[in-house]
Parts: sequence; C-alpha cells; structure tokens
Amino acid sequence: MNKAVNDAVWSGTWVAERLGVELRGDEELTGLLGLALRRNPKRAHLLVSNVLGKHVPQSPSVVYGHGFALGRRVRDLLGPAEAAEAVVLGYAETATGLGHSVADGLGTACCLHSTRRPVAGVARAGGFEESHSHATSHLLLPEDPALLAGDGPLVLVDDEFSTGNTVLNTIRDLHARHPRRRYVVVALVDMRSPADAGRLHGLAREIGARVDLVAAASGTVELPEHVLEKGRELVARYERPAVPAQRARGRITRVALRWPRGLPDGGRHGFTPAHRDRLERALPAMAARLAEALPQGARRVLVLGFEELMYAPLRLARELEHVTAAEVRYSTTTRSPVLAVDDPGYAIRTRLVFPAHDDPADGPGERYAYNVAGAGFDAIVAVVDSVADTPGLHAPDGLLAQLAAHTPHVLLAVVPSYVPARPHAHERPPMLPEPLRGPAFSSYAPQEVGWLLRDLSEVTLEAPTEEREEAIQSGGAHYAESLPVEYQPSEQYQRLFHAALEVSAARIAHAVGVVTETVLTERTPAPVLVSLARAGTPVGVLMRRWARFRHGRELPHYAVSIVRGRGIDANALRWLAAHHDPADVVFVDGWTGKGAITRELADAIARFEREEGVTGFDPEIAVLADPGSCVRTYGTREDFLIPSACLNSTVSGLISRTVLRADLVGPHDFHGAKFYRELAGSDLSNVFLDAVGARFAEVADSVDMAVKELLSADRTPTWEGWAAVERISEEYGIHDVNLVKPGVGETTRVLLRRVPWRILARAGAGADLDHVRLLAEQRGVPVEEVDELPYTCVGLIHPRFTRGATGADGRAVNH
Repeated sequence: MNKAVNDAVWSGTWVAERLGVELRGDEELTGLLGLALRRNPKRAHLLVSNVLGKHVPQSPSVVYGHGFALGRRVRDLLGPAEAAEAVVLGYAETATGLGHSVADGLGTACCLHSTRRPVAGVARAGGFEESHSHATSHLLLPEDPALLAGDGPLVLVDDEFSTGNTVLNTIRDLHARHPRRRYVVVALVDMRSPADAGRLHGLAREIGARVDLVAAASGTVELPEHVLEKGRELVARYERPAVPAQRARGRITRVALRWPRGLPDGGRHGFTPAHRDRLERALPAMAARLAEALPQGARRVLVLGFEELMYAPLRLARELEHVTAAEVRYSTTTRSPVLAVDDPGYAIRTRLVFPAHDDPADGPGERYAYNVAGAGFDAIVAVVDSVADTPGLHAPDGLLAQLAAHTPHVLLAVVPSYVPARPHAHERPPMLPEPLRGPAFSSYAPQEVGWLLRDLSEVTLEAPTEEREEAIQSGGAHYAESLPVEYQPSEQYQRLFHAALEVSAARIAHAVGVVTETVLTERTPAPVLVSLARAGTPVGVLMRRWARFRHGRELPHYAVSIVRGRGIDANALRWLAAHHDPADVVFVDGWTGKGAITRELADAIARFEREEGVTGFDPEIAVLADPGSCVRTYGTREDFLIPSACLNSTVSGLISRTVLRADLVGPHDFHGAKFYRELAGSDLSNVFLDAVGARFAEVADSVDMAVKELLSADRTPTWEGWAAVERISEEYGIHDVNLVKPGVGETTRVLLRRVPWRILARAGAGADLDHVRLLAEQRGVPVEEVDELPYTCVGLIHPRFTRGATGADGRAVNH
C-alpha cells in the first residue's frame, strides 16, 4: 500500500459489491465515510470516518478542524449565555478527541469523556451501554461530581449516530440523576432512519427537555437481508491469520515531553477552560521537542495516539504540523477488530495486531492499528499515557516492535496519567494488589479470570485428612486454616470423569446458557462476574465464554474467597468497589447444597455495608445448579453430576481451596491459596471448559426457550433443601447441619476432602453417581439407598469421629 492509496477517499465499493450495504447521502457524506467489515455479532459493517483520526491517518488540522467547526455551530445555536454554561460529553473511545475539539469550538465549555477504564478511588457518576459497540460499557468518572450536576446545556458528542441508542441511554441515565432543560447531540454523520430519528423527539417529550441535533452530514445505510450472516461469511473468507511480528528494523527512542505537572491528559476526569489554557501555552515547547527528535530529512510522519487518549496526541500532532516541514498524519490505536483488505475500494487496507499493554476494564486482549503498515512513514511518534507504558508495550510482539517493523524511526512520548486528588489521602489504607492471573497463577488464560487472592504456593499447608477432621470437629482449628492433601485420581476414576464429561457436556452447556442469559436479562446489562473460589470459578469462566459466544461481550471475571463462619473476603470487596460499580457485581457459584454459603454471603454483604458504608452489592448468587431451591438465578434445579465437582484443583485451574490464617493473611491481604504447578501433567481444567464450550451452538435454541419459560415462572426459593438437611441431621443422630453435605457436588467433596461416615443415594439414581460409588468403595464407606430424597445423594460426616475408627455398621466409635 503506497502513500497515494493511503490518502484516497474510499467509495466503499468493495463492501457494497460483496455485502450489498450502500451509503446514501450527499457529497459531504461520501467524502467523510468509507465502509469496512468487522468481527461483531451485532453489526457486520463499520462506517470508517476519513476525518476522525481513529482508523485512517489524516492531517491533524483536518481532524481538529471538523470538531472545532461543529463546536462553533453549537455555540451559535446556544447563544453566548447558554454556551458559557455548557458541558461537553464525548464518547469513548472514538469520540474522545472529537468531544474535546467541539468543546474548544464552544470556547468556554468544560469537557468530560466516558471511559472503559475504571480508576481506583474515583466514584462513578453514571454509566451507560453502547449496544452495538465492540466494548459496550461506559463509565463516567468526573473528579468533580458537580460537573454533571448543573442545569446548563449538556452537549453529547459521538462520531456517528446509527440508531441513537447510545444517546438515548445516556440522556435517560443522566437526566434521572440531574435533570436539565437542554441537550445538544453532535456528530460528524447522522445515519439514523426516520423511525430512529423520531425516538429522539419522543425522548425529548418524555423528559420535558429540548434536544437539538447538529451533524456535519447525514444519510442512510441500506442493509440487505441476512446482513450479519453474510458479513460473518465475508470476514471468514477474507480474514487472514495474524502474521507474526516482523523483526524490528527501526530505532525506538523515548522523547521527554515535559508535560505540565498536574495537567490532565484528557477529559476522563474532566477538562476545564483553565486546563485548556495551560495546554495551549505548553504545546509549542512540547512540539519543538518532538520535532528535534525526528530524523533529519523525514518527509512523512505519523503521530499515533492510544485508544481513549486522542486529544493530547491530536493537539501535539497539529502543533508539530506547524513547526516541521514533514507531512504529518494522525491516527490512534483501537480495541475494535476490523477486517483488513488491500483494495482501493475498501477503507481498512492494513492491520497491525498487538497485545493490550495497559490495565483495561475488560482485561487483556488484542488491540489494533489500521492503515499504518505500508503507508510509507519515515517516523512514527507513539503517544501513550503512563498507565500504558508497561512491559507489554515494549515486548517483542508489542506495539513498539510492530511499529518498528514498518518504519525506521519510532519515537515514544509518554503523557502522565492524571490521578484525581483524593481528600485525606494520608488516611487511606495501603493499596490492595492487582488480581493474580495465569500463567503465573493458575492454568487459566489471563483474560479468563483474575484471582483476588494471595499466593501461598511456597507455604506447606496440607495435613492428613484424618488429622484435619479431628482438629476441625474438636474446635482446635477452622477448616480454612489448612488444606487437605490433593486427591490424585486413579486411572479408573479418570476414565469415569471423561465418561461423565462426554455424557453431561451438553447438559452443562445448556445450564451455563440459561444462567448467563438470565443474568444479562434481569440483573445488569454490564455484569462483572465474581466467582466464589474455587468451585464457582469454572462456572464463571464458562459464563464469560457464553457471553462472548452469544453476544460478543468480554465480561470481567474475578474469583474471590468466602469462608463459612468467616464471611467473604472484605479486601476483595473493597477492590471490586474501587474498580467497578457494586451494582454490576454478580456472585457466581457452582451449585447450592443446603444454602449455607448463600446465607453466609448475604450476612457478609450486610456486615460490609454497615462497616464500610459501601452499598450496591447484590448478595444473591447465580449458580449452575440449585437443587436446594436457595436462589432465583440458576441454570437448572436438577441435582446432576457436574464433572468439575469430580476433581479438585486439576479441574479448577490448579488452584487450592482458599486459606484464611492470621499468621499468613494480614489485615490488608486477600485470602490465600496455592497454585499447584507440579500437577500440570494431570490438569484437566481447560479440557473441561473446551468440552462444554464446544456444545454451546447446539444448545443455543433450547436455551432461548428455557430462559423464556424461566423468566415467567415463580422462582421464589423454597429452601426445601435446608429443611431436608435438618430432617436428615436429626434422623441420623448427627445434630449438626454443617456435617450433612447434600447434592452430588457436596457429596463428592466429602469423599475427596473429609472423613465420610456414609452416603445416602436416591433410590434408582444412575450414572450420575458412578464416581461417588467408586470413591465410596475406595474409602470403605457404605452407600445407602433412600426413597424420597430431594437430592441425588447426600454425604454424611459423623460428629463422633475420632481417628477414623468405625464400628461394623459404619458408625463412628466414640472413644
């Protein structure tokens, strides 16, 4: 791809001819937009702006000029008095720079942009969903909450309006919190249908406010039938595997910008007219430093911004354009996966793929830079914020190396990430650590789950099962103060696991789909999955995979510790509250037994709210199976074999159960756990996940029908499982419900980790209990068939246990 091709204005013919998508509008519209295809289950096509500075390298004066001109039009619309009171809100990630430019055109407006990056210690002032986007959830994190609380006009800025849903979601959310008289919606292009346009007018009537629209151009997109399916087929046909990074041939040099101390890097937390004045004064000197660092004789230079960091690189590029003879272009990296096709009628000619190198809201993943490779740049200035200046940026496959493979000179300029001032900072407790991730901790991929745990892998915590049981029952130790010796399954038992997985994978996939769809429908549109380690963690990973499979969503997922009698890890809750909206947190577990953990979590959340003053956490657990009828959010209420219950760490990412002991876990630590690296040869964690995930497609239709029925059903918990446990406890003379473990999963745990007394099996129970019968036989535990048992089986631990001695009838001998 040469320079002339790179600077062309695309007609969109490639997509139009193959997909049947057509842009209809005036010459202004076709000059602003091109067409491309992307990997997105909600929208096959992508409108690629030629003047936004995101996917297409463009003159920074052209990019800035379009936004500034829109700001001038808004100023004329509002008049001087209202313009002086306006606040501009730009949408992440594509319209952050555009929003700033509009605010500059207004002249005296404050600017804020939404963000996908949670910032510890900054309270969320609002949020909304962008339903068609690759990354849907937006946060509003102003340093001064009063920025959104005024009654002056709110100017909402996006690069395009397709349906208007994002704007409707935003106005509804913010108007409910802080009503105002007037809104102005601004975009480069308005592509709404007449029906969608009418919805904006309807919203204005509904809330009793004036809503105006300002756009540089307007038109429509004509979509053929089955466009999503056809788009997926085209992407599959033309997409090429990512090419390994070429050996870097360019030199990488760091340039000190000397960014003004305390000046925000953008509008993530608010950008005021005073901030704008400071930036204007500092820009000439910073641009001069960049110009001095450019190679002598450079004719063509790209300033490459970073995701949401668009405004600072844009202003630097525009100033550089004024002080150097080189031809300067500007664009930014992005999260959005777009098909690249080297054709003159297609908007995305080349694509660079590299790993994420900051700490984004939805975890690690791929990031992209478009139309950079092959564009003939003599130098590229990469501008990132300090949060993104990580080892990943400098890695052999990272962004800098990718750029250095396509240009002889790469300059790195780092803008300090602005951290809002926090009152009484000297009183804050020590900062909590970031989540542990695989492969350093667990065998799961790093994006699958972040463990809010402390790594105790080097500490010896295992004790013989009978010694542990005696200490626990005598009151000498809590069960969470030590670990059982990890059960190593025999070859026969492993065969049972694989057979059970083959039989039940589709059944589990169905339950995963049902519980995930229920969460997305009823609980929150932007769930943050928080699994209860460790039985809940495979389920959390599967729910995350379902959301990606069915909706293209990358849900955050963390694992936390909860301990019966001690509650949930309060430090983990503090970390979650600092990084996410507690209302979005959905606690996940594998199954319910009698409901003890369900009650434990509710009590712990209530205590945490009283002591911390943090509200919003919903204590109801979402589970794969709820045979005890303890929760409303579940995949099934049948008590069946979940193969992940058959094993311990080797089906749970090689992580031990959690540990809470005062000499190992301090007041500012997460609860602990071990990573059994030495068991990697026996690990079946990903085998289990992949086997279930492979059945998602075949159960999708049945999941939809099941969810429809479930949502209209009475799911009020009856707690019949708890009642059955109390009855069994009395009937068998145990008198302690904690020693009655109902359900296939809990019974398996008894056989693997405790000293069982006997197993009660529902009369006629079949293959679901094959592994239970095998374990019971190996441990010499009788299996008693019982009629009218609400569970498939129940494991009993006798309180009179002493050193494992039992009588001929299997009952413990009391010495």
